[in-house]
Amino acid sequence: MSTANESTRRDQSKSKDKKRKRDHLNGHAKADSKSKKKSGKAKLTAKTADLYELYERSVQDPESEVKLLDRTFKKLVGRRALSLREDFCGTALLCATWVKSHLDRTATGVDLDGDVLESGRKRHLSPLGEDASRVTLLQEDVRSRRKERFDVVCAYNFSYWIFTTRKEMVEYFAAVCDAVADDGFFALDAYGGTEAMEAREEHRKVQGGFTYVWDQASFNPINHYAQNYIHFHFKDGTKLNKAFSYAWRFWSLPEIQELLLEAGFKDVSVLWDIADDDEDSDYRARKVVDNQPSWVSYLIARK
Repeated sequence: MSTANESTRRDQSKSKDKKRKRDHLNGHAKADSKSKKKSGKAKLTAKTADLYELYERSVQDPESEVKLLDRTFKKLVGRRALSLREDFCGTALLCATWVKSHLDRTATGVDLDGDVLESGRKRHLSPLGEDASRVTLLQEDVRSRRKERFDVVCAYNFSYWIFTTRKEMVEYFAAVCDAVADDGFFALDAYGGTEAMEAREEHRKVQGGFTYVWDQASFNPINHYAQNYIHFHFKDGTKLNKAFSYAWRFWSLPEIQELLLEAGFKDVSVLWDIADDDEDSDYRARKVVDNQPSWVSYLIARK
C-alpha cells in the first residue's frame, strides 16, 4: 500500500493507559476491533497474506475518519460535505467508504503507486458496483494542479511528511489550498509526544493470526529525519520484515501550522483527543493541552 516514496497510514490508540498512547504508531485499536469482522478462517502466513490487506486490518479505520470529517464540516460550514480528495490515498479504502456514506458523495484518490491503486480498484471499488463511478483514482503527484475544487482535501497518516524541506511543503500546501473549495477545508494529521523521537519497536497482535510491528528505527535530532518500518509476524513463525518503509522528516505542530498559513490558508485549528482513557476518541479544537508520551492530532486548515 504505502511506500517511503508515497504514503503511510496513521495510527491511533485508545488504550486505557494514557502512557500507552504511543501505540498510535503501533496500530489502531479501532482498526483491530474492525478486523474481527473481516478476519477469515484461513491461517495467514508470510506466503499467503495480502500485504495491503494486512496494512488495512492493522491500521486503517475509514468509518471513524468519515464521521470526523462529516461532523467537522457541518460544524464549520453548516452543510454536508459531498466531494473529497484523498492525497496519498493508497488502496483508496477511505474514498470507497466516503462514497458509501452518502449517495451524493464523490471521491478522488491521488497516489503515485500504480500497484496499490490497482489493488484498491479490485478490492474496494469493484464491490461498489455502479457507485464505483463516483470514485476517481489518479496516478500522479499530489502537487499537480487541476481545475477541480473539493469540499474536503485530506492527507492522512503523516504521508505528507515525505516533503522534507519548507519549500517542498509550502509548494504542496499551496497546491492543496488551490484545490479546496472557497468554503471547504484541508484535513491532515500529525503525531508527537515525548516517545515519538525515540528508536523503539512496538508489537500488537491483530485479530486473525498476525502481529503488527511498528519499528521506529532511527531519528536524527539535528534535522529531524526519521526512518521507520512496518513488519508483520505470523503464528506459524514466518515474517514479513520491512514490509513498508518510511523515510520522512518529523514535523512539529507549530511548523505545520505556520507553513499552512504561508501557503495561503487563513485559519488553522488543531483537533485534540479529549476522550477519557476508557472511551472512544473524541477530537475537539484546542489551543492548550498537556503533552503526553505519544499523541495523534488533526489539523483543519480553512481558506
